[in-house]
Amino acid sequence: MQILVIEDDKRISDFLIKGLEENNHLVTLCRNAESVLENFLNIQFDLIICDIMLPEMDGIQLVQTLRYKKIFTPILMLSALNSTQDKITALDYGADDYITKPFHFDELLSRIRALTRRNQFRQQENNSNKLLFGELEIDLDQYKVSINEEEIELSPREFKLLNYLIENIDKTVTRIQILNAVWGITFDNHTNVVDVYISYLRNKIEKRNKYIYTVKGVGYMFKS
Repeated sequence: MQILVIEDDKRISDFLIKGLEENNHLVTLCRNAESVLENFLNIQFDLIICDIMLPEMDGIQLVQTLRYKKIFTPILMLSALNSTQDKITALDYGADDYITKPFHFDELLSRIRALTRRNQFRQQENNSNKLLFGELEIDLDQYKVSINEEEIELSPREFKLLNYLIENIDKTVTRIQILNAVWGITFDNHTNVVDVYISYLRNKIEKRNKYIYTVKGVGYMFKS
C-alpha cells in the first residue's frame, strides 16, 4: 500500500515510517497540510494518516479541504485529544477513523486493514467485476491481472489460485484447501504443487508490494 503520513512530530513520524515500512507499505511523509495541498493532490494514495494538531492549517481543516476537492482516500486521524466530541468532529468532517495517542502499533495496523477492506468493498460495489488492492487490479470478467495498469500474464491455474486466495482475504487457507479448490481433486499430502504455484504467483504480482504471506506449518494468507 502507498500511505501518506501527515505528522509534524519527528519522533512520531519516525516511529510510523519504521513500523509501516517493516510491514511492506510505501510511505510518503508531509510535515504540514500546506505541503499536501501543494504537492500531493494528484497522487493516488491507498490511505492517509493525518495528525490533528498540525502547524497553521490543522488536520480537521485539511480533511475538509480534501473532501471538498473530491479526494475520497480513506483517512485515519491521529490525536492526543480523546474526548468524544473531538472524535465526532473529526468523523463528521470527513475522517474515516480516529485513534488517540499513545497507541499500540498492532492496533494501528488492524485499523488500517479494516479501512482498506472497507474501501475495497466500496470499489467492488462500483465495479463489481474488478478487484483493486492498491496497484494490483484483477478483472474477473476478462481474467486479467495488472499492476499499475500494466497487464501481468497469468496461466489459468495461477489466476484461479489468486482468485481463491483473494476470496479468503486475511484468512489462512491450508494447502489441502487450496488443492481442493484450485485443482479440484485431493492430491497426496506431500505434493509441493501449491508451493510451486505460490512461488510463480509471487514472482509475477509482488514486484513492489507483498500480498501473499506464508503461515508456517499451515498454508498461506492473502493480505491487502
